[in-house]
Amino acid sequence: MQRFLDPAVLGTISSLDLLAKTVVDGFVAGLHRSPDFGFSQEFAEYRAYTPGDDLRHVDWSLYGRTDRIYLKRYRGETNSQLTVLLDASNSMEFQSGTAPKKMDYARFIAASLFYLAIKSQRDAAGLIVFDDEVREFVKPSGAHGQLARLLGGLENAEPHARTDFGKPLQHFQNLLHRRGIAIVISDFYEDPEQVVKTIEPLRYHGNEVVLFHVLDRQELQPVMKGPSVLVDLETAQRFEVVPDYAKTTYRAKIDAHIEALRSKTRAAGMDYQLLVTDQPLDTALHQYLTLRQAGN
Repeated sequence: MQRFLDPAVLGTISSLDLLAKTVVDGFVAGLHRSPDFGFSQEFAEYRAYTPGDDLRHVDWSLYGRTDRIYLKRYRGETNSQLTVLLDASNSMEFQSGTAPKKMDYARFIAASLFYLAIKSQRDAAGLIVFDDEVREFVKPSGAHGQLARLLGGLENAEPHARTDFGKPLQHFQNLLHRRGIAIVISDFYEDPEQVVKTIEPLRYHGNEVVLFHVLDRQELQPVMKGPSVLVDLETAQRFEVVPDYAKTTYRAKIDAHIEALRSKTRAAGMDYQLLVTDQPLDTALHQYLTLRQAGN
């Protein structure tokens, strides 16, 4: 399964639709058959088969009697709403080694979540792409063609400017009409207290909220062979850095930043997950399904 979730391999797939299907199919194939992720033991009703449905849930005995294909629906399959808020600021352009850019990795995550939500879970899904402005908005829906609209929004998401969590969060709250799951995908180069203060109001509306913190391996464990000049992608500021600083002081600071973000997020009743761009995407999918189950 891991080879289908390897970001370096995924980066060679040009179609986001095919990429999302590859990730989700590989992920689902690796799950143990369990009631924990959408199909509980308590039977509810039948639902007519539509192309793309999981054939494991077809009632073949009913098919033998009626010559029609139906799926068993279960209590755990209650529909929900997923909204992804995607940071498309300039810092998301960073990339090192064979791992994809943070922006592309974020696209992989969002596309896979949308595919899983719409195709497998029959959930409504929506998208907000932002930097210091809302650049793209796809209203949450489960209607036919919604997946194509969401993937189109992701394709158009190109990094601009600096991050401002205030505007996209206000936009989201103004358009919120039903509870659901809100997932914020960003590298979160902002004061942790300010991040949590800005995002926390989403919880007041009854949403489950998770922060997917996307970083490159070099941002966590930078390797330098000699003195270097680093350029801030959002401010264009230049910094002279020596290897010893990168190994000691910088690592201590980034570790403290991550821990502060994690602890403050969880103290506010939200979930936090660090995702590194050279790691498979199954952690993100597990986190989504866990939140979805908790909301049922």
